[in-house]
Amino acid sequence: MELCSIASGSSGNCICVGTDTCHLLVDAGISGKRIEAGLNSIDLKTEEMRGILVTHEHIDHIQGLGVLARKYGLPMYATAGTIEAILGTKSVGKIDESLFHEVRPEIDFTIGDLTIEPIAISHDAAEPVAYKFKQQDKAMAVMTDLGKYDARIIEKLKNLDVLFLESNHDVHMLQVGGYPYPLKQRILGDRGHLSNELCGKLLGEVLHDNVKTIFLGHLSKENNYPELAYETVRVEITLGENPYKGDDFPMYVAKRDEPSEMVRF
Repeated sequence: MELCSIASGSSGNCICVGTDTCHLLVDAGISGKRIEAGLNSIDLKTEEMRGILVTHEHIDHIQGLGVLARKYGLPMYATAGTIEAILGTKSVGKIDESLFHEVRPEIDFTIGDLTIEPIAISHDAAEPVAYKFKQQDKAMAVMTDLGKYDARIIEKLKNLDVLFLESNHDVHMLQVGGYPYPLKQRILGDRGHLSNELCGKLLGEVLHDNVKTIFLGHLSKENNYPELAYETVRVEITLGENPYKGDDFPMYVAKRDEPSEMVRF
């Protein structure tokens, strides 16, 4: 299995996941041109993608969706609520509705040799999900845009080899920054985004001896820094009630404007 972040941040998100024989995109929140260039940089082509898994309809996750749909006819997978919301988003342009395939939270489906589980998450969108991927005894997940986590989320994220997890904002930076008060409250709320601290606490609940790689993603441009996210999460793991230290696992911050290394396992 493999995972590469093409772009990740509050201004646009696109992640490539796959196996030797099947590659998929999770979201298409940057331009089609940037997606193509990102895939080319890791020796893949857009037309080789077996589909696009859409987490939710916010523009930083669907900006390039219409372009890819019209140019390549790629099948798109999303919940019923997300599909309806996308079809009502004029900025993505006209999309052939037959390209959409409805998925349901907590119900597995397969594409190629990947088993995929949509996981319902708390976010202020129509019907948002994260995605977990399984192939035989290997597993990974991409989970961003969640305002809170609970025992169900913790259970879903246990025993993963690779986890791409949101580390959106530093709480203090957000509180003293220039965002309007209602927006601050939205981000900090149960349907907003996961802070650096909460990201670290969640990781402390799901880490195990065989974790291979952790990605921190979906960082806010205005309310976070890559170095701050990394250090905060590392400290939370080290000081948390778990047997691990923050340096015990390879951990990377996904970049806003360029692809990450391709992680294979």
